[in-house]
Amino acid sequence: MGTQKQKKGLNISTRSFLTAIAVIFVLMVLTYILTFLIPGGEYARLTDASGNTVIDTEAGFSYVEGGIPFWKWIFSPLLVLSSEGSGALIAVIVFLLVIGGVFNSLEKCNLMKYMLDRITSRFGQKRYQLLTVITLFFMALGSFIGSFEECIPLVPIVVALAVSLGWDPLTGVGMSLLAVGCGFAAGVCNPFTVGVAQELAGLPMFSGIWFRALAFVLIYGLLLLLLVCHAKKVEKPLNMNSNTNTFSRDKVMDRGLTCFASILCAGILVILSSIVITSLQDYTMIIVAVMFLAAGISASLLSGMSIRDLGITFWNGLVSVLPAVLMILMANSIKYTLVEANVLDTILHSAVTAAGSMPKWIVILFIYLIVLIMNFFIPSGSAKAFLLMPLIVPVAQVFGISAQLCVAAFAFGDGFSNVFYPTNPVLLIGLGLADVNYGTWVKWSWKFQALNLVLTSLLLLFGMGIGY
Repeated sequence: MGTQKQKKGLNISTRSFLTAIAVIFVLMVLTYILTFLIPGGEYARLTDASGNTVIDTEAGFSYVEGGIPFWKWIFSPLLVLSSEGSGALIAVIVFLLVIGGVFNSLEKCNLMKYMLDRITSRFGQKRYQLLTVITLFFMALGSFIGSFEECIPLVPIVVALAVSLGWDPLTGVGMSLLAVGCGFAAGVCNPFTVGVAQELAGLPMFSGIWFRALAFVLIYGLLLLLLVCHAKKVEKPLNMNSNTNTFSRDKVMDRGLTCFASILCAGILVILSSIVITSLQDYTMIIVAVMFLAAGISASLLSGMSIRDLGITFWNGLVSVLPAVLMILMANSIKYTLVEANVLDTILHSAVTAAGSMPKWIVILFIYLIVLIMNFFIPSGSAKAFLLMPLIVPVAQVFGISAQLCVAAFAFGDGFSNVFYPTNPVLLIGLGLADVNYGTWVKWSWKFQALNLVLTSLLLLFGMGIGY
């Protein structure tokens, strides 16, 4: 099974593609039905000192004409490319195409197989220690520098590594994509959720870090428990896997692998430097794409592939991931439909109004729920912060709940569901590249999501109890 998947490269299987398309299309239809049931409304907005568009809480909410023409809904997957904020969407699509081309080239020149065999021969007898370190690494990327989309190129590598170590693709996705999502949610120093939310709430950047660090440790423990239990359940003896005991070094392949690893590490170091060089934070995806493209092309050529063959395999790899582009456009069309129909603000207004009549201890959990719901429609953490924080912080403070705790609830609500909702393009890309069916992913991960929801809810109640 593992060998077969590796030969497929990054081709997205028909089953995975059709399942994801069916799920998203049903959501598109339900969203269109909502536009007939929910009245149109909008919050007044203004531009703050930093040039960001935020809700004007003084002007408030008003009802307006709602609805969206049928033709606009039908063509929404294409119209979303010209909507506000489409630049980030286009960047993700280009990013994905680069990944597809590079990985297909690495597969065809056998560098991927060589790399996996080398790692397996070196760490095969310590595979659970390797699982622990890789999971921690991905969680740290998400939590300390806010990486999420930027980790997509590493997901197929970890999935292939997991298979070569005797596990299955689910283990690999859990070690990489699920881990980075959990780290993103813990948000110890996440500039895109905690940083933006604290700025909007008038708090010092990354203040109250001890609470989020505690959350990081507890969530890491829960995730590691899930992964180890699953890995032990599906593991195979290493002598059943690829050449564990017969691996021999190849100077040409070593040269290509060294080049690939060096350039990729340089890209990771640049991203890590964005912690202190904040001007880089808006360009991390571009940096990773350029570095990955340079690493893939250089390594393939150094491994013996001709320029002509590289061009052909790169193009074939690019074409192989085009189905994922359709999934991304359809997923993003859901938010487009709600915005065009003036329904999204009405949903938010109803939720915030409902919070006003709840007991204090329920309010913080309800804020958590609001963010979870809005994350279904708006995957972007920064965009959600500008939309939600001006509304939920004043509501919470009426009940004596601190802005700091609101930020924690916002980070939790934004992050974990990124690796569960089918409207998140990064999840769709990751599952597609790993050849994991969305239904299979839900069946496998829902227990962790449920336990994590309980854990983070208890953390929020603990924070409120001690006056965090």
